[in-house]
Amino acid sequence: MSFDLSIIIVNWNVSQLLRQCLYSIQASPGVSVAGQESAGGYKVEVWVVDNASADDSVPMVEKEFPWVHLIVNSENLGFTRANNQALRRARGRYLMLLNPDTRLVEDALARMLAFMEQNPTVGLLGPQLRYGDGSLQSSRRRFPTLAMALMESTLLEQWFPHNRWARAYRLEDEPSDHIQDVDWVTGACMLVRRQVLETVGLLDERFFMYSEELDWCRRITQAGWRVVYFPQAIVVHYEGKSSDQAIAARHIHFEASKVFYFRKYHGRLQSEFLRLFLLGTYFYRLLEEGLKFLLGHKRALRKRRVIIYSQVLRSGLRLSGAEV
Repeated sequence: MSFDLSIIIVNWNVSQLLRQCLYSIQASPGVSVAGQESAGGYKVEVWVVDNASADDSVPMVEKEFPWVHLIVNSENLGFTRANNQALRRARGRYLMLLNPDTRLVEDALARMLAFMEQNPTVGLLGPQLRYGDGSLQSSRRRFPTLAMALMESTLLEQWFPHNRWARAYRLEDEPSDHIQDVDWVTGACMLVRRQVLETVGLLDERFFMYSEELDWCRRITQAGWRVVYFPQAIVVHYEGKSSDQAIAARHIHFEASKVFYFRKYHGRLQSEFLRLFLLGTYFYRLLEEGLKFLLGHKRALRKRRVIIYSQVLRSGLRLSGAEV
């Protein structure tokens, strides 16, 4: 059977959110989910790759969503490898990577597919993301420069909020309600053409998680395709619900992936400067939290943070086996 769209969801211990996500797919107007009785619309298959969840995610999917193709891993292979598992097996003309902590709003799927059909030069499409309270979630980006990497999502941004480099990186100088070409979109929901996948290949598995969508979009634009932000489709994203379960690992993967991206595209000098800078910020945080602990201020919180920052420093912010 041929499909218009294959949706791929990588799950880790977020059973309740995954259930909500799958129900939102099932209820989407204008699409027909494989194994369901609805007629007409775009034909959709759904893949869930479970990364060794300890909750009831797997039995929940098996019981409540028998039409879902389920891949169960015996260990956490990471976001990138798990997505690639399903990408190799998916049959759709279009492929969507969708986080489990998302909910499709109304006819977002049909809108995105229709736009891709009408715009054959667009290789990858990202919707407007919103938080659970309905507020806008930043999801459009420019490719990062070294100045942006130093000033965005770092200690320097805490000290200098709304600085021009961070604002430019997040495209805050452009309206959020207009369809627009961008360098890349964040990976909570990305719709890509099969021809693009066949041209640029799978996600780079050297990124365990984080920055893999940045790398993919860069390869896509280098191959001559457009990456477009499409606010006419809305997806709610309850951000970070999986990664919140392993905070030290989240910090390490986020920062180490950023360093590896710079090694891949900007060379060793910039990547090493960035790595040492980031390690310096965590060393500063470690000293700050240690001092507050000694002064008796919220000692349980300070102790947890000291442990987290110590683990980050011990990692050296190097991805295991990641060489360019």
